[in-house]
Amino acid sequence: QLKVLKMESSGIGDLFRLFEELKNSLEKKGFFDPINKKILPNYPKKIGLVTSGSSAAYKDITNVINRRAPHINLFLCSVKVQGERAAEEIVSGIELLNQYGLIDLIIVARGGGSIEDLWPFNEEIVAHAIFNSNVPIITGVGHEIDFTIADFVADFRAPTPSAAAEIAVPNKKDVLKNLGSVQNRLLRLVENQFEQAWLFIDKLESRVANQK
Repeated sequence: QLKVLKMESSGIGDLFRLFEELKNSLEKKGFFDPINKKILPNYPKKIGLVTSGSSAAYKDITNVINRRAPHINLFLCSVKVQGERAAEEIVSGIELLNQYGLIDLIIVARGGGSIEDLWPFNEEIVAHAIFNSNVPIITGVGHEIDFTIADFVADFRAPTPSAAAEIAVPNKKDVLKNLGSVQNRLLRLVENQFEQAWLFIDKLESRVANQK
């Protein structure tokens, strides 16, 4: 027989417990409050990337952005996204892009992995760096089922790095289509103004002719 007086999770269970404790603490402090979320720019010109420059996530992001909006300038802060001191490097990357002062939007990203692999994005210092950023931040960390503390704090959470890139920039084809629609509306407006002007002139001429 066994008498169980106390049960505690071990291993990965400890990480889940730490995750929930920090999540609850930051939520109470308003870190996840929608009122604190910054609005993403519709047409960013300069985007900062905080990820590993040798990762598949970086390649996915650059491929999507170069296809959708090749005119956009990308600024990479290549950082460790896993292991010792990765959280510190992510914080430094976010702070550096903020100090640069010309960045419109920041993407913080990495590919999928275990909870241990993604743990730097669950560190409190990363949460504070994202919350205190003057530049809007999109996170694209892991796969669609992965959620990190960074995702909850970010101004927008994308399910994958590629999705983060798609959210960050408009498709140039859509932009050109919208510009074409605006052009057509402006032409119709100008034509209408000309028609109104000619009608006004005709009325004036008729008055002058009748007075004679």
